[in-house]
Amino acid sequence: MGNKEYSKEKIDTFWKAFLKETNRSETAKYLEVFHFELTEKWANELLNLVLIGQKKATASSLLAYELKGERLPEVGDLSIVTDWEGVPRCVIETIVVTILPFSDITYDICKREGEDDSLESWRRGHIHYFKEEGKMLGYEFSDDMPVIFEDFKVVYQV
Repeated sequence: MGNKEYSKEKIDTFWKAFLKETNRSETAKYLEVFHFELTEKWANELLNLVLIGQKKATASSLLAYELKGERLPEVGDLSIVTDWEGVPRCVIETIVVTILPFSDITYDICKREGEDDSLESWRRGHIHYFKEEGKMLGYEFSDDMPVIFEDFKVVYQV
């Protein structure tokens, strides 16, 4: 998942609207603001899959969290998903977190990401992503690399 500089004002306005429209406490916090993937094309395509209800999960490298010193996702976490340009589009809530080796991910698991029609396609795309992210962060992809598989639901969208 990509991270970039976001407009604090845009994010604050979006978050306040979310809290008000969903009757949540003003003290509720979000874990992160992010867009999917490493390119504009894929960031926006995956966002669209989330918005239409086809993408209900995401996979990320445990090593990336460790290298960036970030805490792991937990059930109940709220995150703001943006488009490539950083415009907030929805809030997702984590509903299940599973950590398993890359090689143990089956099609029954990965199809919840809503991106691929076969395990081979999912593996190809994610190997590429993890190798690129690994170059940027300083880890090496391997078949037994721990992956955080996070199921989520959209709780707010504009």
